[in-house]
Amino acid sequence: MSAQTDGPYGPLIPMPELTPDALRAAVTRIAPSRVPALTQHLFEATTNAQQTQSLAPLRAFVHSWAVFVAIERHPERAARLRELERLVDAGEQDPAAAIAEIRGIRETAEAETGL
Repeated sequence: MSAQTDGPYGPLIPMPELTPDALRAAVTRIAPSRVPALTQHLFEATTNAQQTQSLAPLRAFVHSWAVFVAIERHPERAARLRELERLVDAGEQDPAAAIAEIRGIRETAEAETGL
C-alpha cells in the first residue's frame, strides 16, 4: 500500500496495491458491508475471463474496486459523492452541476489509483 496524506485528517487507509487480495483487505477495513458484492464481482469476473479467454473482466474488476476504495478511504469525499448521487436520483433540480462534481470525484479517485 502506498501512503498518502490529506492534510490533518488524511485517508482512513493507504491506497492498496491493485490486486484482488489487497482490494478485498481494503474493502474489509473501510466498507465491510461491501465485501459480499466484491466477492461476487470477482467470481463473475474470473468466470467471464475464463470463458472469454480475456483479462478484460479482471481489469474491469480491479478498476471498479480500486476507484471504490480510493473514494471510500476518504470519508468526506465518500459522503459528498453519496449526497450528490441522492441529488441526481431525486430529480428535483438540474443535475448538471452534481454530475460534473461526481465526474470530478471519480477522476480524482482514478488518478490516485494510477489507472
